[in-house]
Amino acid sequence: MNEIEWGLLFDPKLALDSLPYVLSGIGYTLLIALLSMVIGLIIGFFLALARTSSFALLQWPARLYISFMRGVPILVILFLLYFGFPVIGIEFSATQAALIGFSLNSAAYMAEILRASLSSVDLGQWESSKSLGLTYWQSMKRIILPQSVRIAIPPLSNVLMDLIKASSLAAMITVPEMFQKARTVGAREFDLLTLLILVALIYWAVCSIMTVLQNYLEKRFARFL
Repeated sequence: MNEIEWGLLFDPKLALDSLPYVLSGIGYTLLIALLSMVIGLIIGFFLALARTSSFALLQWPARLYISFMRGVPILVILFLLYFGFPVIGIEFSATQAALIGFSLNSAAYMAEILRASLSSVDLGQWESSKSLGLTYWQSMKRIILPQSVRIAIPPLSNVLMDLIKASSLAAMITVPEMFQKARTVGAREFDLLTLLILVALIYWAVCSIMTVLQNYLEKRFARFL
């Protein structure tokens, strides 16, 4: 059995020297994650409404979309958008393909989260709002959404952190985000392990910040429960 070379596990000097270059890709990482989250949340909200609709023409297309997006790996979707669509004359830049792919994919997961959180609000809240003469959208805005948001925050935060981590897959279609930067340095310096550990620590730090934000939002919306 070969002896483990613990001294080759991590090179602090290489990590420190490479940190600025690796961090130069964090803009793409956050752009893809945050913008995909916002777009996906908007799409997911309307998917959730369609999913709970009594009209089959709205409900079944939403079900089909959610089933497809949850059943297909995001890497396959990215490859379809970036490498596949040019075959039929539709071309996206690497960043555009990543944004579209992550937005459409995350929308399916957020639709189910929003559907569950909206369904968790007691039906009596809807009846009370109707008795006050509020329209559907007024009830949704003033009564239902504030209560359901608090319930949805933890799972939605998980989606955001998954997007931050999954954005590393955008490196496969040449988006110059953090993971691709780390791979470039690792290949050049023949020390991929150090760079992988470095980028893992950066992702951990970013997700830890998002956890702090999640806790703040949970406390802020707790008053609606």
